[in-house]
Amino acid sequence: MSNLKHFQSFAAKDKSIQVDGTNAVIYTRVSDISQQDNTSLESQLKFCTLHAKKRGLNIVQHFGGKYESAKTDDRKEFKRMLKYIKQSGSVSYIIVYSYERFSRSGIGGAKIADDLLKEHGVVTISVTQELDPTTSSGSFQQNILFLFGQMDNELRRNKTITAMAELYRKGFTPRQPPKGYTNLVKGKAVDQKIVVNKEGELLRKAFHWKANKQMGNSDIVRELKKLGLKIDKRRLAEIFANPYYCGLLVSTLIPGEVIEGNHQKMISRELFLKVNNIVSESRKSNPHPLVHREHDQNLPLKVFAKCGKCGSSMTGYQVKAKKLYYYKCKTVGCKHNISAKKVHKQFSALLSVFEVDQSDVPLVKTAIESYYEAVLSESQEKEVLLKKQISQINEKLETLEERFALGEISKELYSKFQAKYNEQVQEIIPNNAEPQIKSSNLKKCLDFALKICLNPLYNWNNSDVYGKMNLQKLIFPDGITIHQQNKGVRTLRVDSLFAPIAEVAKVLKKNKNGQSVDLNQLSALVTPTGFKPVTAGAEIQCAIQLRHGAIFFGKCCN
Repeated sequence: MSNLKHFQSFAAKDKSIQVDGTNAVIYTRVSDISQQDNTSLESQLKFCTLHAKKRGLNIVQHFGGKYESAKTDDRKEFKRMLKYIKQSGSVSYIIVYSYERFSRSGIGGAKIADDLLKEHGVVTISVTQELDPTTSSGSFQQNILFLFGQMDNELRRNKTITAMAELYRKGFTPRQPPKGYTNLVKGKAVDQKIVVNKEGELLRKAFHWKANKQMGNSDIVRELKKLGLKIDKRRLAEIFANPYYCGLLVSTLIPGEVIEGNHQKMISRELFLKVNNIVSESRKSNPHPLVHREHDQNLPLKVFAKCGKCGSSMTGYQVKAKKLYYYKCKTVGCKHNISAKKVHKQFSALLSVFEVDQSDVPLVKTAIESYYEAVLSESQEKEVLLKKQISQINEKLETLEERFALGEISKELYSKFQAKYNEQVQEIIPNNAEPQIKSSNLKKCLDFALKICLNPLYNWNNSDVYGKMNLQKLIFPDGITIHQQNKGVRTLRVDSLFAPIAEVAKVLKKNKNGQSVDLNQLSALVTPTGFKPVTAGAEIQCAIQLRHGAIFFGKCCN
């Protein structure tokens, strides 16, 4: 049979790629966000348009036109272009200025171009790199160009990493500063001025709460939210573990190195270590996050109490067989263990000293306010005197400068007396600060303290563990010491407001036999207790607890 047309259907199919149509899209991109304002994008679009006209292609859409890093192919404009091509089914060409504009992800970009060609009949062509991807040699060359783009990226990356590592070693912050910081000099790798911002001031409070109040992360997150800072527990834990906040730099770019940073410290290194010792201890005691308990309702004096023998913090434990709790010194070999029940009984006796009868509240309040009025009056007189002294020294400095300018004294003599006068001023300034107490704040704090002192033992017994801890810290800021044998519980320091309350209340209790009470005698009684005027920190602390009393003291303040 000579006619073979009947066998035509059995012939092998033509596997060469056929591209039909003249519709094309243009994709432009810059690799650096700073390039968006120059002519790079405009130039790319111009040359791509001219190339399309030269080849007789019809441009139906333009994609990109903005900064998109080509290190990966997860780009919004790039993905939008691919989606348009696949859905329209009428695009035959993608025009780019160069293949590195299309992708710098190496084999990833090559695969995308190959899939577009084989599955959708879409050819990716470059204005500056003339080749035919539909042929074997052209496809090979295109793949090589994609790989060159990836290699160039890797070389740039290595140079960048090396440069960033050197910046870290010089104390600079080559990356975005962490939460709580602002760089006032942006766009420069050096000459930075990284300072603590408003969020950072709140995070500083969080560090102090963690270290000094032993508050859990959940409670800290809630308190920060009330102050306007929203943050989750995981992020807070990362912040607590980042030494950047105490002025140090660590990075995966400089493994094993800790560098002194040039940025502003938010907290001291001692505070940072104290916070992380608490975190480390809590993780060791119970590593499972679902059942983790940082504090125990049965051991509220843990950490707050110090060993009377060696001064270390006391931890606690339970003897499960007997269902009994004990406090134990952390120091290895100290062997100071004591029954929690016994300690709580002694601490309860200590709290009862601060109890004030409801009928005595006006007298206690009047006596303490009377004392503070005298303190304020004395402070104002002292302030006038110190300002006068500073004024006199400044006059001497002006005379000194004038004599130096006229050539009456040498530079050495001028420098000597200038340093002397400046030193005198600096010695006076700390003592010339504005009075730290105001009558309005004092009244609020005093009202709050007296509310607690109406029944301090009840408040402590009926609060949750956090309420107990905050009440303890409020009255005894430096904690307590637990001693062996019969020496019992002792205080390190009593808060400035609670100390005089206890002294006045003690006298009033002795005068319940009907004798009259001399107000001047009560006011004078306050002075020998040795307490200092309430500091600004104490005012703030009291104000916070006035606003959030229910949180700090549980049911007792509802």
